[in-house]
Amino acid sequence: MGPRGRPRGPFFMLSTAAHPSRLQSLFLSLRPAQWTKNLIIFGGLLFGGLELRQRGGSMPSAAVLVAAAFGIFCLLSSAIYLINDIRDREGDRRHPLKALRPIASGALPVRTAGITAFAIVALLLPAAFMLDAEFGVVAAVYVVLLTLYSTSLKHFVILDVMTIAGGFVLRAVAGAVVIDVPISAWLLIDTMLLALFLAFSKRRHELVALAGDATHHRAILQEYSPYLLDQMISVVTAATVVGYAFYTVSPDTVSKFGTDKLVLTLPFPLYGIFRYLYLVHQREGGGSPSEMLLNDWPLLTCVALWAGAVVVIIYGPW
Repeated sequence: MGPRGRPRGPFFMLSTAAHPSRLQSLFLSLRPAQWTKNLIIFGGLLFGGLELRQRGGSMPSAAVLVAAAFGIFCLLSSAIYLINDIRDREGDRRHPLKALRPIASGALPVRTAGITAFAIVALLLPAAFMLDAEFGVVAAVYVVLLTLYSTSLKHFVILDVMTIAGGFVLRAVAGAVVIDVPISAWLLIDTMLLALFLAFSKRRHELVALAGDATHHRAILQEYSPYLLDQMISVVTAATVVGYAFYTVSPDTVSKFGTDKLVLTLPFPLYGIFRYLYLVHQREGGGSPSEMLLNDWPLLTCVALWAGAVVVIIYGPW
């Protein structure tokens, strides 16, 4: 992170390049750095792979299906970003960083962005149904929900962040249904809580970073205050940690995986959440969770170690 919380890294540097071509501008508007949010789709394979293997399913085939689902959601989320940037282009022009976005800056014509968004949805939704009917339904609900967010729901206090969290839950569900494995209610709850934590932290960053200009950029910010957001963040932080702890020690989890050692992974989400709070409060971060993950090595290492520990505990020769 930069001294004022501005992200550093290849995606940020590319976005500030002088006079990008229209193709470069379109690629930037797809926000590839945000595709990391869709990695949650692999959660179904991570936590459901053992059951899949026990009933004779092929792990490599399942991995291919999940990878395809990941790719579909990456492009569908990019279509939503295009719609969002078209709708927000006037407000983005008053933002110190978002004014550099291709649509807001005029580098990418609105018509080109709109046609691209329509084409992505028109091509990828049928592909989602071809991959798996239930997965296609989840993908369609995701597109409708996030389109509603971009066009209207973002203007309703609290409902705005809950809609964002719902998008993360749908990603987690998509990763499970595409390979036909159940997903724990605890994991869905924790996904919702963690997404709320990130969304509230982002709102707080916008309020603090933009100060008096915050409501000119995003009108809904006038309904929030740093104190209110800190209270909400505290609630979802505690709930996220407690929810994950309950999941690791619940009888259903122990029975499903044949081990009670998942509780040993608890230090990783604890550190990750505390590290994120540190970046938000001490480094003025939180504006883009994806860029924070990509650019903060302690946070990225924590996530990688957590995933590795889960794999070893669940699939190790115990």
